Amino acid sequence: MPEAQAQASLGQPRFNRYWLAETLRLREALWGPLEDANEVRRARAEAQSFPEKILLRADYLGRREKIDQLIAKWTQLSKVALLAMWLLSVLAGAATALGALGDGSRSVNVLLALVAMLGLNGLAFLFWLLSFTITSTTTGTWLGEAWLWLTRRLARGPDAALVPRALVEVLGRNNALRWILGTVSHGLWSTALLSMLLTLLGILSARRYGFNWETTLLSADTFVSLTASLGWLPALLGFAIPPESVVRASNGLQALPESAQALWSSWLIGCVVAYGLLPRLICLVLGLVMARKNLTAIGLDESLPGYAELRHRLAPASQKAGIDAPATAAFQAQLHPRPHTSYDVDQPLLVGIELPPDTDWPPANLPSTVVDLGIIDTRPQRKSLLDRLQQQSPRQLLMVCDAQQTPDRGTVALLADLASLAGEAHIVVQGQSPANIAQDTRSAAWHDRLRAAGFSAEQLHITLSAGLAWLTAAQPGDSLSREPHAQT
Repeated sequence: MPEAQAQASLGQPRFNRYWLAETLRLREALWGPLEDANEVRRARAEAQSFPEKILLRADYLGRREKIDQLIAKWTQLSKVALLAMWLLSVLAGAATALGALGDGSRSVNVLLALVAMLGLNGLAFLFWLLSFTITSTTTGTWLGEAWLWLTRRLARGPDAALVPRALVEVLGRNNALRWILGTVSHGLWSTALLSMLLTLLGILSARRYGFNWETTLLSADTFVSLTASLGWLPALLGFAIPPESVVRASNGLQALPESAQALWSSWLIGCVVAYGLLPRLICLVLGLVMARKNLTAIGLDESLPGYAELRHRLAPASQKAGIDAPATAAFQAQLHPRPHTSYDVDQPLLVGIELPPDTDWPPANLPSTVVDLGIIDTRPQRKSLLDRLQQQSPRQLLMVCDAQQTPDRGTVALLADLASLAGEAHIVVQGQSPANIAQDTRSAAWHDRLRAAGFSAEQLHITLSAGLAWLTAAQPGDSLSREPHAQT
């Protein structure tokens, strides 16, 4: 399958695939590698380039280990956290406007009111600009980092905590973290300032306010020049500014006409728009553009620990026979059935797994509807069979093993992989004595290993005739739990 088709078949957003791969890499770095023989084989068969094989392996393992569900859950929690912060910013903006103007019972100092409404926003904005000039781990976005911290607090469980960590790693390596958190921060500040502006318009329309300036050290000329300087940009946007005569008269020592108070209201609203809301909206758009650009250019660092070690398995220069990993608990074979909606092979298949050379094969009186795949004994034969079933999924598969052989890790892993590629798969462990199965330690070992790998008792048979009966009847026949004298 071409890479584009393989990616489209998984139905995941492009960024989520990198996020999932990084989460899996961190998990394997902390808890050890996962058993992935089936996933590696599928990735090698369906992808061409090494990075795409890494992503496909992560996609299949992520679905198997339910890491994709953790990412989806964390995404929902992050949206809830962002919504909560958005509501708080709306309330904060309204409260700031009400606190700066008061209830109208006394005159409002215009400069103190302006500092109260824009002071903290100005400091945060300046800190964000300075963060581009200094080398630091901080992004200069307080609200963005607060949102990320809150989502980490909401995550529960060791694997859940890896999800936001993996997100930071992926975004940080691709220079998108600063812009993503910046977008969150500018969005929240824009919300607060918009709420502040709407509250200003509401209370100035419903109440009568008086505005003045007060000073002990500064002269009236200072306020005239300061008002004119701050009003230059709002004037370009169409807001009215008080003339020099009104500014000089607004010293709190004389009454002003309502027209003068309206000019101060326009000046105050213009300053909030020009120096608060407008810069935040511009930076919000800039953050969205840069974040999208960096996310589009996202790539996979193949040299990272956890990725580099996969090259010899996902894109080997040559095939190597023999034991591929130590026999540890981390590599316990597991049955992972694939979701099938249709099957390429409707005929039932029969295969022998490492049977003795003197085995009478194919079985006598084998029904003509059953396709005999022969006896699989060597590594190339195993690979050929797995590749065949990978490309053509059978509806039914019956595997025959010898009870007198040792059920080693490789054989059980092969049985699990073959069963995962079929709609229904049963196993015949022939050579067992139904009367003495409980005392036969080797037969008990077969049963224990297969059950540990995920096979149910209904999938296991102790006679070939019972297995063939299931295979030809297209329904479960006499299983291990139903045959006479069979014990677990």
